[in-house]
Amino acid sequence: MYELFLSAFVTLFVVIDPPGCAPIYAGLSAGASRAQAVSMATRACVIASIILVVFALFGKALLGALHIELDAFRIAGGIMLFMIAIDMVFEKRTQRREERAEKVKATPEVEDVSVFPMAMPMLAGPGSIATMMLLTSRAHGPEQTAMILAAMIAVMLLAFAALAAAGPLMKVLGDKVEAVITRLLGVLLAALAAQYIIDGVKATLLAG
Repeated sequence: MYELFLSAFVTLFVVIDPPGCAPIYAGLSAGASRAQAVSMATRACVIASIILVVFALFGKALLGALHIELDAFRIAGGIMLFMIAIDMVFEKRTQRREERAEKVKATPEVEDVSVFPMAMPMLAGPGSIATMMLLTSRAHGPEQTAMILAAMIAVMLLAFAALAAAGPLMKVLGDKVEAVITRLLGVLLAALAAQYIIDGVKATLLAG
């Protein structure tokens, strides 16, 4: 059980990437007070957690309704995560996040960024949703599912800590350290994504 929790935690941490979200949130909440920034961070993490739990628990039923095999979803999800990893290694993901943040900041009437873009798509984006569905599809029984959900909650708590301390954190880390962390996480995610694809192909071949 501990190994499952650790595996799910590492996978979700890499995909959600709390350190990578921190500088974006620091820019988006630059005009907010400390209390407002913490409040928006809380709402963003709660909303993102709800979205991920819904897909974790009901994603399999959704795939069944669409007549999509779990192995096909594993392969597709692995490819998606691999593409995210490539973007992280070459810093394209950070660039897109910054562009998205600038668009939000350029809209004067947008003040609360907790729902968009923080909760979705930055925290609960396609990658993290696909990851939750992949992890729960491999879980056997409610205990393993509960461990995966516990890992997700742990990552979200770290995400909240990163967002809440985004301003001071960025002053300490700096852009260069953040770039190094993002690239290392990208390499790790690429390996995990490759494993998902291998598992999906193996299962398909064995079933055939």
